[in-house]
Parts: sequence; C-alpha cells; structure tokens
Amino acid sequence: MRFRTVRNVTSVPLLAVAVVGASMDFGADNIAIGSRREAKERTMEQCPYFPMSPVAACLFLTIVMLLCATRVWSQNSAEPIIDMHLHAMHADELGTPPLFLCAPFPMWPLKDTQEEAQSYFARVQNKPVCPSPLRSGASDKDLMQRTITILEKRNVYAVTNAVSSDALELVEKWKKAGGERVIPAIPFDPNSGKPTVEELRQLVKSKRVLAFAEISSQYEGIAVTDPRMEPYFALAEELDIPVGIHMGPGPPGAPYVVAPNYRMRLSSLLALEDVLVKHPKLRVWAMHAGWPLADDTIGVLYAHPQLYVDIGIIDYAFPRKQFYDFLQRLIDAGFENRIMFGSDEMVWPDAVYAAIDSIQNDPALSSEQKRDILYNNAARFLRLTR
Repeated sequence: MRFRTVRNVTSVPLLAVAVVGASMDFGADNIAIGSRREAKERTMEQCPYFPMSPVAACLFLTIVMLLCATRVWSQNSAEPIIDMHLHAMHADELGTPPLFLCAPFPMWPLKDTQEEAQSYFARVQNKPVCPSPLRSGASDKDLMQRTITILEKRNVYAVTNAVSSDALELVEKWKKAGGERVIPAIPFDPNSGKPTVEELRQLVKSKRVLAFAEISSQYEGIAVTDPRMEPYFALAEELDIPVGIHMGPGPPGAPYVVAPNYRMRLSSLLALEDVLVKHPKLRVWAMHAGWPLADDTIGVLYAHPQLYVDIGIIDYAFPRKQFYDFLQRLIDAGFENRIMFGSDEMVWPDAVYAAIDSIQNDPALSSEQKRDILYNNAARFLRLTR
C-alpha cells in the first residue's frame, strides 16, 4: 500500500506565493511555479499594479506569510495515521441503538451487589456519567458511512476487523466502501476452530485478509498458551501475517455482563512469552497493551524486542490522567518505538476523533513521538510502503 505525501509548499518562491496564494491548491501533489521573472510577468499581465510604500509592502508580505503558514499547518494536520484497532460492526451488535459512551469516563460507575448485571450495563451505555458522550450509529449503513467519512477527514488507514458470525462478509463490505483505507482483518476462534487453518491460508493467499485480529480468546477464558491456539500461530508465522490479540480490559464488569469467562489476569503480557519464544518470526501486537499491568508490559517488551502493542480504547474512554501516566511509563522505559495507535472504535464513530485527539493533546509527547505513535511505528510493523 502506498500513502500519498504532500510536498512542502515552503519551497515555492515568495513572489509567486504572494501572487497566487489566495487561489492555489496547496494540497496538490505538484505545484508548478516558474521563475521569479515569469511570476512577475504574470502578475503584471493578470493583476493591476498598486504602488506601495515600503511599510505597506512589508505589512502585505507579513500577512501573506501568515496565511501561508496557516495553510502549511493545515497540511501537516492531515498527515497519515494508522489505526491498528478498528471494528466493522453491526449497529445493534452491542445493544439497541442509540448507545452512548464517555470519552473519557471521569470515573467508573458503581454497582450494588443487588443490582442486576444488565441494569448496570445499561447505565454504563445509556446513562453515562459525562456531559457530552459519544453517540452510536443509528443503523449499519449510518455506522459505516460515518466511520469511513472520519477516516477520510483525518487521513486514517485502519486495520479493520469484525468479531461477528459474518465477520468476513462484514469486513469486505467495509473494504468495498472504504477502499485502501480499510486493511481487512478477521480473527480465529480457538474454541470453535473457525475459520479453519486451511480456510485462513486461502484467505491470505487471495489477499482478502491481511491480518488476524482481534483474537478475543481472553473473553472465553482461553490463554494464549492454550494448545488450540498453536496451529494458528504456526500459520501466521509461516505466512508472515500480523496477529492482534486482545490482552487488556473489557467493558467494566465484563464477567457479569458480557463474558462470564473473562479474567483480567489474562491481560498480562507475561503469558505471551512461551508463544514468542516458540515462534520467533511471528508478528504479534498486544491490543490494549496489557492495561493496567504496566510492569508486565514493560518486562515483556524488554525481553522480546519483536513485540508491539496498541493503545485501543484506553486512549479515549479511560480517565485521561491515568491513560497518560500509563503511556508515559512505557515511553520512559524506552519503548516509544513499539507503541501503535488504536481507537478500538466499535459502534461510536466519533471514537476515532477522540482517540486521535488524546494523542495530539498529550502535553508530555514531542511532535516526533506523536508521529511515531500515530503512524511510523505501525507502518514499520506492517511493513508498509509510503
């Protein structure tokens, strides 16, 4: 896959900018401007000549330069982003729309032991404790169109997976609508054995699937070292296909509301060690970065330099200070070059905006670190061509 790059407009001669800056398309791939003399001749032919004092001329050029700087900033704000963790979902997959989600939650909702689990979950999604919650897509079409529109506006390319029973069909529908912005991925389920290893092999060979994700075995209480996982890891290593494994939080109260077998202890990246050693050429990224077990994540990243992580959902839905502290711990430990952006957008399209903004607005990150997290690290991991 190739990403278009915008050339630096600051190389355009100042006189030419002053002449045509108001009408030039600064987003074009090629800006053809002649020499200063040719530009001046065009100016004399096309524009009336107004004599200026030196002070007026200085003021005019200053205004032009400020306008140009604004256009350049606009370009840089549209630099490509790779989202390693985006879902193609049905609008009612998590419940009847509309559903709401805090971005971020200021605190997690309490649950009384006498409250029914579904009542608690309904409060989390339908009565969020924040002033401006995200609103879910109204229908499958609305969800897909809103999400793809945001990908286009923010110049995002997303590893897009589905975890529904019609995962492949749904991802291909999104791929058709989103074009090259959608990098198709589907998971394997070690519990059911579907898709089979051979089915996945054929999907990879036909390039209908470019990654195996999101492997959600944690929700079923299945550890990554379970023997049922082994054939899939062997296939991914053989074909050099990236594998994204859920290792981190589910919704609050997950064992009571959506997944009785979910256990937080399976979030520890320490569980990945035997897999990584047995399959040293396997490309794996731990989705959610093993939150909140930062010590385990740091230890495994140190011992296994081929491992990457994404920061899906913790970057926009979790209390902001706690997320920034968690992220900074990984960076301070020396792993800023293996942290990849992920939104974990499910049925709330604006989650993509919220997740990007949380990185862009992190006061502790340099511009270089932001670009590494938002693009460079994932491009390296996916072996993409700019």
